Amino acid sequence: MSAPRGRTAWLGRLWRLSTGRFGLIVVAVIVLTAIVAAVWTPFPPQRVDLGDRWAAPGWPHLLGTDNNGRDILSLLMAGARTTIFVAVGAGVIATALGLGLAALGALTRRWVRESVAVLVDILIAFPVLIIAMMISAVWGGSLWVVVWAVGIGFGVNIARVTRPELRRVLHSDFVLAGRASGLSPAQNLWRHLLPNVAPVFIVQLSWGMAVAVLAEAGLSYLGFGAPVTQPSWGVLLADLQRYITLHPLSVVWPGLTITLTVLGLNLLGDALREATDPTLAERAPSARLQVPEVVA
Repeated sequence: MSAPRGRTAWLGRLWRLSTGRFGLIVVAVIVLTAIVAAVWTPFPPQRVDLGDRWAAPGWPHLLGTDNNGRDILSLLMAGARTTIFVAVGAGVIATALGLGLAALGALTRRWVRESVAVLVDILIAFPVLIIAMMISAVWGGSLWVVVWAVGIGFGVNIARVTRPELRRVLHSDFVLAGRASGLSPAQNLWRHLLPNVAPVFIVQLSWGMAVAVLAEAGLSYLGFGAPVTQPSWGVLLADLQRYITLHPLSVVWPGLTITLTVLGLNLLGDALREATDPTLAERAPSARLQVPEVVA
């Protein structure tokens, strides 16, 4: 019974951290909102009602309406689906690319490691926005542009940070012992290397997903992201900012939603790093085992 508890002990440590609770609650609310919005919103998100333009927050429009009479709350709920799609898609691409390059740059022969290091140094010189513009110049602006641009940009960043960590752990005693006991390179990677670089990787991944939310909003604002017909926090912010002097409250809602989402992802990543750090996980049980000996 100790093994299952050991595997899930990090969940308890995560919840005990105030940053972890805040991040979990924010992310859970966004995910739940996206799921609910797939089947129900207070009003059809793109329904135009010119007779109900700029309605003040109240009933039935809890957050008011925009310049076309669309319900802002419905647009935000529908935009959560776009945000989840971009964050998860960019995270998957960044994970695959980053861990793949890190493994090639740490566990292969010297000439391969040096070639990967040069490639990473070249790719990291391109900002996410430039990558998005290059991709959109070929395939046009869409959400996939944002997903691939952020995934590539932060995949390279994950590789740059994770590769030296893998090299450091590779020469640890427990890795050498595993190799001597007959573990294959893949088993050693899964059992020893990845768990020990997970804290660094998790921080980078959460940062990348947070930037994906910002990038989707920013690129959609510039016209490289979601089309105007698709609910998006960035598109909504671009539409409303033109009227900020006349209706400033309407701009607050999408801006506040983006800010809270990015903050929640960043804090959740920091808390996950602390909760999954194997050195902390090993230190706590040893401290508890020493107490009876001292008392005795």
